[in-house]
Amino acid sequence: VLKCYEIFSLTKKTISFYGCATQMFMFLLFAGSECFMLAAMGYDRYNAICNPLLYNILMHKVTCMKLICGSWFIGAIVAIVQTILMFSLPFCRSHIINHFYCDVPPVLALACADTHIHEITTMFFTLSVVVGSFILTVISYSLIIWTIIKKHSASGRKKAFSTCTSHILVVTMFYGSGSVMYLRPKSSYGMGEDKFISLMYTVFAPFINPFIYSLRNNDVISAVRR
Repeated sequence: VLKCYEIFSLTKKTISFYGCATQMFMFLLFAGSECFMLAAMGYDRYNAICNPLLYNILMHKVTCMKLICGSWFIGAIVAIVQTILMFSLPFCRSHIINHFYCDVPPVLALACADTHIHEITTMFFTLSVVVGSFILTVISYSLIIWTIIKKHSASGRKKAFSTCTSHILVVTMFYGSGSVMYLRPKSSYGMGEDKFISLMYTVFAPFINPFIYSLRNNDVISAVRR
């Protein structure tokens, strides 16, 4: 049985060994999938702005399904491999996880074996998933910016930028906090800082996402003004 510290009340919540493994798997599955879904959304914005006349052909229903299924597949592979590697370690130290859920860094800190290989593996998956999907997103937006710059109409540029604003805000919050959390060496872990960073992409970002994506909705804007 493992114990997690509740971040707000500092009370201990117990969780079983397999429950912790399941929680980590689900978190990695959703986080990995979201990375590539954000990249897919960047590709969608690219087609909407750079190829507006071909948008319905390029972003056909079948294409969208392939992008979604591919994102979930990659997320599942990463989650399975990472979870198996993490919970194959011996845990002979304290069973208290200084975190509010079973994340990779705080669970790895409890292992009493050499975790060098596991740190390298975590870094590899982080670079492959987070950095890889981020690069795809950057490529999409580089082409978008180039297209916007070539527009002669100021209203056209404004409309194109407004199409991307909400997605850029979400990408910045998600990738920024995730990179700080997982691209640091184990020696620099500060659990107090990690809890705050984790709040950014597990609680704060999902909470404000509906508001961010609603900023372009005229009814919502009118309601906020009233």
